[in-house]
Amino acid sequence: MKLSSTSGFTLLELMIALAITAALAVFAVPSYRSHVARTHRIDAASALYRAAQFVEGVTSDSVPVLPPGLDQAPQFGTPVYRLHVLPADDANGGYAIEAAPSDSGPMHDDPCGIFTLDATGLRGNKSEANGGVSGGANGGANSRANSGANSEKSVLPPASGDCWNTS
Repeated sequence: MKLSSTSGFTLLELMIALAITAALAVFAVPSYRSHVARTHRIDAASALYRAAQFVEGVTSDSVPVLPPGLDQAPQFGTPVYRLHVLPADDANGGYAIEAAPSDSGPMHDDPCGIFTLDATGLRGNKSEANGGVSGGANGGANSRANSGANSEKSVLPPASGDCWNTS
């Protein structure tokens, strides 16, 4: 009489494989999410430079309206950031452009908030929570004071170099 031998996985082997998969997921998922967020931020910054190039070429004195494709980041597809040209004032050198995260997009709660670029080349980030502006042309510490009242609960955005990937 011949005994049949069946091969398969034991419960212990399955549990070990599940534990290894869970350990990999613990490290891989946050890394993937931060990489996607960094990619969206880079796309917003490059969209600001494209829009600035367009605004520099416009000859009218009124606030220009960005054409389709230049008014969002990414340029094609579902917008993650919406771009707007702001009017001239004494501080911005003639214009300022801001890239605000879409309300329903994946970056709506990003700590970098709204990206700004003006005609003088000053880059910064405005936090929607407190209206503060962080960063400067050199990506250093705060270059302008917060326009809102600071409370202990308000959180400043990361340093501009972190948001603009210059550090």
